[in-house]
Amino acid sequence: MTRSATLAALLLSASAAFANDAEPKMRQYLETEIATWANNPVLIEAVRTQNATTVGYSQAQIDEMDQAWRAQVGMANSEVIGPVLNNAASDYLRSVVADAGGVITEVFVMDSRGLNVAASDVTSDYWQGDEEKFTETFPNGPSGVHFGEIEFDESSQTYQGQISFSLVDPDTQAVVGAMTVGVNAESFF
Repeated sequence: MTRSATLAALLLSASAAFANDAEPKMRQYLETEIATWANNPVLIEAVRTQNATTVGYSQAQIDEMDQAWRAQVGMANSEVIGPVLNNAASDYLRSVVADAGGVITEVFVMDSRGLNVAASDVTSDYWQGDEEKFTETFPNGPSGVHFGEIEFDESSQTYQGQISFSLVDPDTQAVVGAMTVGVNAESFF
């Protein structure tokens, strides 16, 4: 076996063990840290407001907006991305990331259709509604939670995982959206 093949096998074995150990720690982080700020009124109000707008969107409209988002990633003053990144809820999310001391890598909030409402940074797409971070949370009610697999992120050179969960309106106890929090999994060990 070549040296590079041996190294790849060791990394694969280590990442599988790492992934098995991470979910309980991610769950604990959700319950002890994220839960303290996830229902901030600025986030809930932003989701409520967007839900009122997007409730009647057709799948064709959602797909068109998602394609426009993807085309505008990396562009300054993007027509579709700008409103999601430049609002009070996104400002709040960026402060959460900054205060997390490197544990949180990203946060984004979705409405009842799985469309981005607010984000700490640009996501690769606008519509999350076809991904487990939404399909395993929002439709499953207030207790909907999904822990993504730990994956190696090339850009940051770290192992990361995503914690996704339903967002509940504290006034009505209704699920209004979902949130995904990316975490630096290495910070758990």
